Amino acid sequence: MQIKQTYHQPVVSLARKDFSALNNNLTVAEALKKIRIEGAGERIIYFYVVDDYGKLIGVLPTRRLLTGKEDQRLDDLMVKRVASLPVTATVYDALEFFATYKFLAFPVVDSEKRILGIIDVNLFTDELLEEKDEREEKDQTQFDALFETIGYRINEIKNASPFKAWKIRFPWLIVTIASGTIAALTSGMFHSTLEGSLVLAFFLALVLGLGESVSIQSMTVAIQALHSAKPNVKWYVKNLARELKTALLLGSVCGAIVAGIVFICDGKLVPTAVIGTSVFFVELSAVFWGISVTTVLHKTRLDPKISAGPLTLALTDVSTILFYFNLATIIK
Repeated sequence: MQIKQTYHQPVVSLARKDFSALNNNLTVAEALKKIRIEGAGERIIYFYVVDDYGKLIGVLPTRRLLTGKEDQRLDDLMVKRVASLPVTATVYDALEFFATYKFLAFPVVDSEKRILGIIDVNLFTDELLEEKDEREEKDQTQFDALFETIGYRINEIKNASPFKAWKIRFPWLIVTIASGTIAALTSGMFHSTLEGSLVLAFFLALVLGLGESVSIQSMTVAIQALHSAKPNVKWYVKNLARELKTALLLGSVCGAIVAGIVFICDGKLVPTAVIGTSVFFVELSAVFWGISVTTVLHKTRLDPKISAGPLTLALTDVSTILFYFNLATIIK
């Protein structure tokens, strides 16, 4: 039977029901007898162990069952840490599990950890082979998308004349020119601050670079997520919150490292505090712009792959400059 998959389809609808749940109090001999009587399903990769209430408590690889001593209880043989898919999981979630954990099968469980079915990697094989041409086309599309993030379409560029390529690429470079001009003028407003501490000028490029790197990473994550999702307030808040948590860790570690370098080079606490704090803020700001700009462009039916890159970088740079020099002015 062909299995038509969509990213949003509940994975439980694809789950196999021909699995054998083994009670943890059974011995190896009793478990094997039960399997012989009840059958083991068409494709068994792992056996799952449940308690007296049917709650999933472990996984038993086939090799462990076959090589275990007959009087050994499954409770002693099973692996107690078992990865399972919740009943709310989608096909997209299942694919992420296969990629992350590298297991060949996962149980799908309800809110009380009772097994509803088994998803194994073979369920996706026929579909993937059948749609090989579609996948190759999609791979090319993703390759194109990588380059589109910097402001132009590959399909339009590769066979275009120099003048047409200029027309496609130049408008979005205006955004970069504008943001650079604003950043330069803003920096000029704080010339007295720079004169008081030259180390601030020396490390400005580093702070800007970190912000731009993180903003591009967040923007790319958002663009990939939007391939299989329709953005709404709930989606935006969920993804922004997840990225901000990552940014907190990135900002803390990068801020501490950069602050340490500044202190070694300059030996003064004020510039060290300004630059280290700025790195932390910039990581948060970059994530915010990376997710927000991409979501807004997608929601307004503008192609985020074309315009998100220049706009995200521009907003990140301007917010970085404003925070950096205002903080330096306040605490100098």
